[in-house]
Amino acid sequence: MSTSVTAPSFNGVSSYASDLQQVINRSLQIAAMPQQQLQNQLQDMNSQSSELTALDSKFAALQTAIQQLDSSLGVSSYAATSSDSTLVGASVSAGAAEGTYTIDVSDPGSYSTSISDSSLPSVTDPNSTSISSSNSFTLTVNGNTTTINPDSNTLTSLRDAINASSTGVQASIINTGGSSPQYQLVLRSATLGPDSIQLNDGSRDLLDTLTTGGLATYDVNGLGNSIQSNSRTVTLAPGVTVNLLQATPSGQPVTVSVSRNTTSVGSAVSGFVDAYNAAVVELDTQVGANAGPLSGESIVRSLYDSLSQIAVYSGSSGAVNSLADMGVTLDQYGKLTFDSSQFDSDSVAALQSFLGSGSTGGFLQAATDALNGVEDSTNGSLKSAIQDLNKQITTQNAEISDQTQQLSDLQDSLNQQMATADALIASLESQKSYMTGLFQAMMASYNNSTSSQA
Repeated sequence: MSTSVTAPSFNGVSSYASDLQQVINRSLQIAAMPQQQLQNQLQDMNSQSSELTALDSKFAALQTAIQQLDSSLGVSSYAATSSDSTLVGASVSAGAAEGTYTIDVSDPGSYSTSISDSSLPSVTDPNSTSISSSNSFTLTVNGNTTTINPDSNTLTSLRDAINASSTGVQASIINTGGSSPQYQLVLRSATLGPDSIQLNDGSRDLLDTLTTGGLATYDVNGLGNSIQSNSRTVTLAPGVTVNLLQATPSGQPVTVSVSRNTTSVGSAVSGFVDAYNAAVVELDTQVGANAGPLSGESIVRSLYDSLSQIAVYSGSSGAVNSLADMGVTLDQYGKLTFDSSQFDSDSVAALQSFLGSGSTGGFLQAATDALNGVEDSTNGSLKSAIQDLNKQITTQNAEISDQTQQLSDLQDSLNQQMATADALIASLESQKSYMTGLFQAMMASYNNSTSSQA
């Protein structure tokens, strides 16, 4: 907020009106000096607030870069490949480790399927008719029964009620009549295996078995132990999943390899270096001969200290125990440089040991803790500085507003006082003019009388 009070022209009628105007102006100028000081202070505060916000943006970006470096050591650093992805697919998730596996699929398995009996009432419009006039059905899956109550007597409603029952089967409607529609209900087991599926309307069974499914059967690493599964998606090892798509040719198992590389980690390190240097550049504008609005403020030194904690961190042991060992060095200007060739020569295990994670130790936890000390919404030094300054700005604006009102009140008071004084002076000037005219008339009469006597 920036305000000022300018006295309006004083419209007096006396010859001293301009002098009275000067009295008002001078009084207001003197009274406005504290307000002007507050406004100058407010301007400084706003400049500091803008700079703190800019620093907050840089340190938040650095915090994000550290988090991305942490995540780059996880699942994204692993890759699973299959020697024949048309037969066996592969993927990785949390917990994966490097390794090689051979998969021999003797049977990818199949689903059990039942279809509504062709002798049931013909359904040419599934939205208006159904295969039975009953409003209650019993669905039996592997001996377990469930009551099915459709919302209406239509095949569509029956299908939807079955799918909402969570009984381990999936219902669908197919047209088996070609150009002459003949819709039938198909129920398929949700898992692989020889499941029995039947639907009864209270008077008869409505389904014929179309196919009897079987479990998927496979062997891992030639152990000779056939493994069966009711799903084609199976967990091969912690964090390693394969999809059994087709049977593999005899004697030709599919090889699944899980490997790890540092490509994603290297990109994350490069991003960290860029974010760190951006924070340094922003901080450097607040020191030196042309320092910005935070010159001399303790928060600047505090932020430099936080950056230093990150840059000089060292581990206790291992082939990589400092940032320099993985190609990240600190130059004379306090900025980091990244040598990707040196980084690429380090083993993944050595990098993992040094970097650790944001919650379990190593460089990443030290960096995370340092940045939480800056960016934590409750206790972070930078966040607290911004919050404190915003409170001061609010208080300053309130004080300026109060000062403005006081000046306005003073102006009104001075105008009233000067108007009263001006009116009094004008009255005295009028009396003076009257007395002067009267005296001059008396003197003229006297002079005329004296002249006639002579």
